[in-house]
Amino acid sequence: MKKIIDIISQVPLFSGLPEDQLNEIKQIAIDKFYDKGKTVFLEGDDCSGFYIVAAGKVKIYKVSFEGKEQIFHIYGPGNPFGEVPVFSGQKFPANAQTILKSHLLFFPRTAFVDLISNNPSLSLNMLAILSVRLRQFTVQIENLSLKEVPGRLASYLLYLANEQGQEDFVTLNISKGQLASLLGTIPETLSRILAKMNKQNLIEVSGRDIKLLDRSGLEELAEHGKLQ
Repeated sequence: MKKIIDIISQVPLFSGLPEDQLNEIKQIAIDKFYDKGKTVFLEGDDCSGFYIVAAGKVKIYKVSFEGKEQIFHIYGPGNPFGEVPVFSGQKFPANAQTILKSHLLFFPRTAFVDLISNNPSLSLNMLAILSVRLRQFTVQIENLSLKEVPGRLASYLLYLANEQGQEDFVTLNISKGQLASLLGTIPETLSRILAKMNKQNLIEVSGRDIKLLDRSGLEELAEHGKLQ
């Protein structure tokens, strides 16, 4: 297992910080280990600090009054989560649960705020992370409110290809049920759309591997949101 200082040094939030400051951050980090499917925090819990994924995956989600789950984000190694309430002093606005066996680093709110108040570089990094999160939420709200499910799926596949550094091939790193929740639909609808996109030679699906056969067609679908 990687040493904490190695994990911290590779987190974008702490990029560019000198070794002495990384060691200060290490001093306040607390290791937490969770099995798959364990709750990290619930919506409405007091925010006593934030987390960084060292290994594994965590989903951020809400549950409607009807019991429907809507996933907002799935975070892997290097990603912080639960950081916004650290500064507002408010409660966690959503739930967090592991979807794989996970190693998390926990940063207590009081200790981290004391640290960041004396560290301008860390403050700027935190602002950058929060601005990226705001952009992600804006795009997600636009997708869920303005695009139909095929457009949301095409957008996600193109995003995933970019994230994985691929031109015409992606591997789903979450289950199709979780992907359906992330796209604001149900697994049955997602399966029908995948089959239709496969039939129209936009993609070729093999388990969790998806070949992007017609990237320009996917870009058009992501823009307009409707299958023929």
